[in-house]
Amino acid sequence: MEGTNFVDYVKIFCRSGGGGGGSVHFRRDKVTAKGGPDGGDGGLGGSIILRGNKQLWTLLHLKYRKHVFATDGQNGGGSHSSGKAGEDVVLEVPLGTVAKDVDTGQVHFEITKHGEEKVLVPGGRGGQGNAHFKSPTNQVPQYAQPGEPGDEGWKILELKVLADVGLVGFPNAGKSTLLSKMTAAKPEIANYAFTTLVPQLGIVRYRDNQSYIMADLPGIIEGAHLGKGIGHRFLRHIERNAVLLFVIPVDTEDIKKEYKILLNELKQFNPELLDKPRFLAVSKSDQADEELMKLIKKELPRGLPHQFISSHTGFGLQELNDKLWKLLNSGINE
Repeated sequence: MEGTNFVDYVKIFCRSGGGGGGSVHFRRDKVTAKGGPDGGDGGLGGSIILRGNKQLWTLLHLKYRKHVFATDGQNGGGSHSSGKAGEDVVLEVPLGTVAKDVDTGQVHFEITKHGEEKVLVPGGRGGQGNAHFKSPTNQVPQYAQPGEPGDEGWKILELKVLADVGLVGFPNAGKSTLLSKMTAAKPEIANYAFTTLVPQLGIVRYRDNQSYIMADLPGIIEGAHLGKGIGHRFLRHIERNAVLLFVIPVDTEDIKKEYKILLNELKQFNPELLDKPRFLAVSKSDQADEELMKLIKKELPRGLPHQFISSHTGFGLQELNDKLWKLLNSGINE
């Protein structure tokens, strides 16, 4: 997945179609000069609909489509003829797409399944023809319902990346290197902050042809929940990961403190994130000998499963793979 092609946020202006008006019409033929009302109903206005597509990973195809308009329903006709419905506009989106209203911030819904369809902006209802209004006291109704107008407004579509394991850590923690070693993904790797500006996905191969998906997410910073850095854009992707893999370098001055800072950012953004299984990978462990790792181990957060690793030498990566697989299939911390 190329970083320049990954789009996880778009804002589009949507306008649904108005409903067609009902018809005021009376039956006329060669044997009936003055028949009863037979005005048909107006057609339903076209709606804007989102449909889940598991083959899509990005909102790139909607980036430059700023305006989405559905067509109006047609007016009803005589002989109880209903007007043709307006054409719906169906937008295909990746799984994990959240639809919001720009003005209110209200979340309309989230698309989570392939083929799932949800109406983003409904079309206006068609009006009833005068045939509906005939009564014993009004045999020749001279009126019909107008169609309802369509709706319009700016909508936000946000994508939350779906993965089994999401890498959480400060910039330069070694997440991108870890992903490149455990999967076939080729994220940009450099020694400066925010090398990863968009999520990178890779498939981790396990035993007996089994696999799981790992996501390298943009590095967190303190205050991310307030929107600092690329805070909210990063944090929303965390919500769609089954297991959170915290990556903290072995040469960090206080690993426990850094872990608590990361954990707090997640908690402030969404407390439910703390319910997800968590695992700690102490990265860059080729810089520490066995004695130092024993000392560091005593200072790690209690009750948090961990593994010392080195993406550079491959140290501990198979053990990490085994433990993550077990965690994914048990769903609980051990």
